[in-house]
Amino acid sequence: MKIAFYDTKEYDKLWFEKLSKDYNCEILFFENKFVAETAILASGCDAVCLFVNDIIDEKAINVLYDLGIKTILLRCAGYDNVDLKAVKDKITVLRVPSYSPEAVAEYAMALLLTLNRKTHKAYTRTREFNFKISGLMGVTLKGKTAGVIGTGKIGRIMIEILKGFGMNILAYDPFPDTSLDINYVGFDELVKKSDVISLHCPLNADTKYIINKNTISKMKDGVILINTSRGGLVDTQALNTGLQEKKFRGVALDVYEEEEDYFFEDRSDDIITDTELIKLMSYPNVLITSHQAFFTEESLEAIARTSFENLKAAMEGAPLENEIKLAKQ
Repeated sequence: MKIAFYDTKEYDKLWFEKLSKDYNCEILFFENKFVAETAILASGCDAVCLFVNDIIDEKAINVLYDLGIKTILLRCAGYDNVDLKAVKDKITVLRVPSYSPEAVAEYAMALLLTLNRKTHKAYTRTREFNFKISGLMGVTLKGKTAGVIGTGKIGRIMIEILKGFGMNILAYDPFPDTSLDINYVGFDELVKKSDVISLHCPLNADTKYIINKNTISKMKDGVILINTSRGGLVDTQALNTGLQEKKFRGVALDVYEEEEDYFFEDRSDDIITDTELIKLMSYPNVLITSHQAFFTEESLEAIARTSFENLKAAMEGAPLENEIKLAKQ
């Protein structure tokens, strides 16, 4: 089996190269992002392996179909970048739905602690032998209310971590799991009562801009917002307005709705033209990282192993547990 692997970083090769022999696979690694114009690079391959910011639109899908490629392997959980209508009856799309939910939840908590106690700023100060602590004050999390939006695997782990800090938990999910010991409430109640809000839901038509001007207006003054899920959950313009109006104690983002132009790349020598991103970066109470919540050794191994298992199942005609299909209308 031959795989065309797009948007390659050195860390991607670590486990994909190591496991490729076990699955009798040859991998062609390309640094190019996957778009319609680069799809032709997959000529002669059985599958393509793509990432969260590749553009898998109808034009690109048609190129793959004409090349005879029958399988798209997403080495990620999210799939809002895939035109599911265009792939229907043409190409099988398989994802990695769960590689290390612990990694993402732990990272979300790390962002909360860093943002609240300003350890990133303290580190910078003391490196320059400035040992003043003025301006580094946080709040005690114990007894505060944390609202978790989305109670899938990551959300549930985040809840357990927050409970460990003695926080009161409110949760919202359109499909609540009543078998769990989770205090489910309505979305508006969560937004109004939470001191911390952490997003752990997928991006779809129902959750697009779930954090918007209206929902921000309902939040407590001094709320902390954490997003390690998908950038499109947050209306960036509305978020910037809320920050300007001093609505937030802090905001931590590991994702951004226009991140495909910036994240995972070194843009330090470029002139950035995204004015909304520039605004976000200017606030002292905003912490932005580059979609790294998943980034642990264990996650990379799990992503590679599951991707190979997905391809093996597709080639052997086995049940496709991780297939993505267009929802029935």
